[in-house]
Amino acid sequence: MPFAETPLRDEYAAAVERVAGRTLDALRGGGGAAALADPDAAVSRPLLAAVRVLGADLFAPQLLTGTEPDGPTAALLAEARRVFPTPAAATPEATLAVAWQEWAARQVLARTPYADTASAATPAAPPGPADLGWQLWSVRMSQLSALALPGLDGPVHDAARTDTLGLARGTVRSMLRRDFTTAVRLARWLAWTGAEDRPPRLEVAPILERIRLVGIGAVRTRLELVVAERLLEGAPK
Repeated sequence: MPFAETPLRDEYAAAVERVAGRTLDALRGGGGAAALADPDAAVSRPLLAAVRVLGADLFAPQLLTGTEPDGPTAALLAEARRVFPTPAAATPEATLAVAWQEWAARQVLARTPYADTASAATPAAPPGPADLGWQLWSVRMSQLSALALPGLDGPVHDAARTDTLGLARGTVRSMLRRDFTTAVRLARWLAWTGAEDRPPRLEVAPILERIRLVGIGAVRTRLELVVAERLLEGAPK
């Protein structure tokens, strides 16, 4: 029943914000591992659900400073993936987005003792701007912003390198629509392409500063913002 599910959904959403906040603190603190779990307490299902949602971004503090993913976070993510199987999606497009988010998490875990060898296949390449048009393609790319991290590379990244103009157009369109969540995710991709020595076609720093001044409430979105800023500073490839 909806009334029974709402408190649980709120608890899980709050857990996502807490985990994003601890990851953000680690990123701002110089790139150490985030203290996601209390070592003296049992790991709760909301915490595991939040870890599942954040996926590869849990390791942003390390990947952005050129250090290896830490074992405790990897163990927590591996446990979260065991407890919460890959979520079902309502559409083929959403299914493909979930598959690529899963791929990113597996790629990071592969660098730790907690590699997931049961599902190592690379998903199908998403449709590009030639198939979708730059508006829809940029929205799809915003949904895959967790892939915009050093050490991850695949067809999605190739598309970002190839069509920085589409990403720039999507960023400007999102800013004009005051859709700052989509804008910061696309600006993150542009910052990633800049770290790859590709022309971003747009000055990203003023975009990020504008979003910061507007004020974005969700901690998870602020994490995206700081990741983009670190990429602009020149993250390791």
